[in-house]
Amino acid sequence: MDSVTQAALGAAIGGAIAPAGQRRRALLVGAALGTLPDLDVLIDYGDAVANFTYHRGFSHSLFVLPPFAVLLWLTLRRWWAPVREAPSRWLAIIGLALVTHPLLDAHTAYGTQLLWPLTVPPTMWATVFIIDPLFTLPLLVGIVIAAAWPTRPWSERAIRSCVLLSILYLGWSWTAQSIVAHHTDEVLADRGLQGAPVFITPTPFNTLLWRIVVQTGQGYLEGFDSLLVDAGSPGFSAYTSDKQALLEAGNVWAVSRLRWFSRDFVKATVVDDRLLITDLRMGQEPIYVFTHVAAARGNPRWEAIPTELIPLSVDERVLLDAWKRMWTH
Repeated sequence: MDSVTQAALGAAIGGAIAPAGQRRRALLVGAALGTLPDLDVLIDYGDAVANFTYHRGFSHSLFVLPPFAVLLWLTLRRWWAPVREAPSRWLAIIGLALVTHPLLDAHTAYGTQLLWPLTVPPTMWATVFIIDPLFTLPLLVGIVIAAAWPTRPWSERAIRSCVLLSILYLGWSWTAQSIVAHHTDEVLADRGLQGAPVFITPTPFNTLLWRIVVQTGQGYLEGFDSLLVDAGSPGFSAYTSDKQALLEAGNVWAVSRLRWFSRDFVKATVVDDRLLITDLRMGQEPIYVFTHVAAARGNPRWEAIPTELIPLSVDERVLLDAWKRMWTH
C-alpha cells in the first residue's frame, strides 16, 4: 500500500492499544514503525529488475519482523519509560505495527515476499488497489480523534471502531473478489478455458470494478467486471504475447526472475532485438506500470544485458474510462 496508508495503519494500531496517557506518543511511534519496512526501497540491488523484484523482500518477511519486534521491544523497555510502564501493550503495538505492514501489502497486486528467504513466489492476494481511500479514511479519522482527545474514554472506543471499519472493508474486498472469480469461472467454462491461470485485481481506488487477466496459449485475455452493472458475465478482449521469445530467453536471469515474481503474468514483446517484459498485474491495456528490457537477441541465443525500466507514460483517459466502465457496460 501507499506510505500514507501504512503510516496511518501503524498509528491507528498504536492509538487503539496504548494507555490513554501515552496515546499521542503511540500514534507517532506506530506511524514510524508502520512505514519502516519500506525503507528497503533505498537499497540499490544493482539493476532495474533486481530493484523491482527484491523490494518487499527481507524487510517484509514474517520470519524477520516478529523477532525484530521483540528485539526492539526489549531495547525500548530498557531505555524508554513508557514501555516499562505498559510492557505488554507496547509489545503488541510494536509487533502489530510491523507485521500488519507486509500483510496489508500482500493484499495488493505487486506481491510481497512474506516467506523470505524461502524461494516461493511473492504473495499477491490483489483484493485492494495500492491506494484505496475507503480503507485509509477511517484510520485517519480515528487518528485525528485520538490525537485531539487522547485521554477521553470515548476516544479509545472511537479509534478502535475506525480500525474495525477498515478491517471490515478489507473483508469486503475478499468477498467482492470471490464474486468476480465466480463470474469469471462461468465465462471461461463456456469458452472451454477451465483451469486457465487467472489474475483478478481491483481497478484504481475502488473495489467495485475489477480487472481480470487470463493466460492463453497465444497470449492473454483482459476483461472487466463491474459489481454495479454487469450481470455476472464479464467480457474479454484477446491480446498476443511473444511466448516463443519468452521460452527461448528462459535461461536469462532477468527473464526467469520476472516470470517468477509475477507468477508468469507477463507479456513478452521483441523490439529492436531486445526482449521487453511487461508485468500484466499492474495497469491495463495499453498502459502498464512496469515494463523492463530484460534480454537481447544474440547469435544464436538470447543474452543477458543491463536491465532497464521503461518510463511510464500516464494517460489520464485510462482512469476516466475505468470510472465510466464502473457505471456502464
